[in-house]
Amino acid sequence: MQRFNTAGPIRPTLDYHIPPLDRLALPEVLGLVRDERYFVLHAPRQTGKTTALLALRDLLNDGSEGDYRCAYINVEPAQTAREDVGRAMGAIASQIAREARYTLNDHATADAADEVDTNRRPHAVLGTLLEAWARAASSPLVLLIDEIDAMVGDSLVSVLRQLRAGYPHRPSSFPQSVILCGVRDVRDYRIHASSEKEVITGGSAFNIKAKSLRLGDFTQVEVAELLGQHTEATGQEFAPQALEAVWQQTRGQPWLVNALALEMCFSAGVPREPGKPFTDSDVFAAREALILRRDTHLDQLADKLREPRVRRVIEPLLSGGDAEYSDRDFEYVRDLGLVAPGRTLRVANPIYGEVLPRELTWVLQHEIAPQETAWYVRSDGSLDMDGLLAAFQKFFRQNSEHWIRRAQYTEAGPQLVLQAFLHRVVNATGRIEREYALGSRRVDLLVVWPREGGREDRIVVECKLVKEGRSMSRTVEEGLEQTKRYMDISGTDAGHLVVFDMRADRSWSERIFREERDHKGAPVTVWGA
Repeated sequence: MQRFNTAGPIRPTLDYHIPPLDRLALPEVLGLVRDERYFVLHAPRQTGKTTALLALRDLLNDGSEGDYRCAYINVEPAQTAREDVGRAMGAIASQIAREARYTLNDHATADAADEVDTNRRPHAVLGTLLEAWARAASSPLVLLIDEIDAMVGDSLVSVLRQLRAGYPHRPSSFPQSVILCGVRDVRDYRIHASSEKEVITGGSAFNIKAKSLRLGDFTQVEVAELLGQHTEATGQEFAPQALEAVWQQTRGQPWLVNALALEMCFSAGVPREPGKPFTDSDVFAAREALILRRDTHLDQLADKLREPRVRRVIEPLLSGGDAEYSDRDFEYVRDLGLVAPGRTLRVANPIYGEVLPRELTWVLQHEIAPQETAWYVRSDGSLDMDGLLAAFQKFFRQNSEHWIRRAQYTEAGPQLVLQAFLHRVVNATGRIEREYALGSRRVDLLVVWPREGGREDRIVVECKLVKEGRSMSRTVEEGLEQTKRYMDISGTDAGHLVVFDMRADRSWSERIFREERDHKGAPVTVWGA
């Protein structure tokens, strides 16, 4: 039985998959190879890069697209050598030997790579090997180098410069075409080379790059096609709202799509018996399971939040404040996959949008005094949002200074504390949907609370900050308008506006208040904190 794959390259006979070459700009890639170009393929982790490279290797070797000998090597093993160039070249030589021997049946090249002395002239080892390989090959050599950005320092600089030095001798005495594959475009590398006592940019060390291609996420059609393969194989269907939920929650990020489907269809490794179609409720339950498990893919992204250049980009999203980051910061975070492609700053997908605040408040969520969900559920099954926010006011007054001071993302501290508090109560039964509005000084939260009979309550919670130089009245009026707008978008008539007064001269008796307001016919409860 085929399954959804979340670990390593796909195997077509075992894994549901979208044909990897369909996801490449294949005519452009083949054109660059024919034109003897060196270029870059990059995309966030677990997007399908390695699968695409292996499929391209097999296509070029089968002769249907021309007479080539194509080799794939993964240079990640050289990462452990750090800046020891000799050791790094030894690891790469071993990869060349394995590929030459088992893929191309080229035992002479494999033996030469096995026997090479990588400590003697280490900065020429790769170039010499590739020159000999290209000269001995019966057809032009194409080299696919994966995980290039796993290497660091002098080792990485040495690889890039050896490729650049051999470039003029292609195709007779050096690979006709080389593809460098990694998370980021090589031009964005800032390499700390100890031997040169300076930072070297990838663009200067590898200025022969003809183009940079990005492997995209699944389209909505491809998401439906992938899930449809399971339906065809097992008879287990996905309701239209489930297909829409998978797309909306993942925006086609390949690992997320496969992970959600794997959780739904093979929970605990056991195939679900065909029966009722999966619904959007199943999708959200699977989403919660992934987040709680902190699977490696999500944990790796969350770990990046500690980096200063990531914080400079992500913090304004979480706080609604104005952004002060460089183009390089933005490009780095975009290449990591945390924010969406393009120039507009927005979280890449709602699952990442859920992971960000929960990861940043992981400790807080577990140290908040017990807040039992049952305390805030009325007799008719509805959520007592008034009681919950009143309890938050009390908690925030007693604990805010301590938690915001400890927070890494201090500008977003108040909003993150509120979300952590709500999460302790709401996510046991319902869920919180988040919208991040950069530069608006607000964060939109939608609390979704299930009721009997398939109904659900939808409650808008808007967060605003009052900082030095701004008035409370103006902030409240802006917040009321924004809350009304989000209530209209969300299709609900229940709205709350939480205003955090961050001005230093305000006492808690001035900050804490509750008001019932009517804004253009929309009842909104305003909470001061």
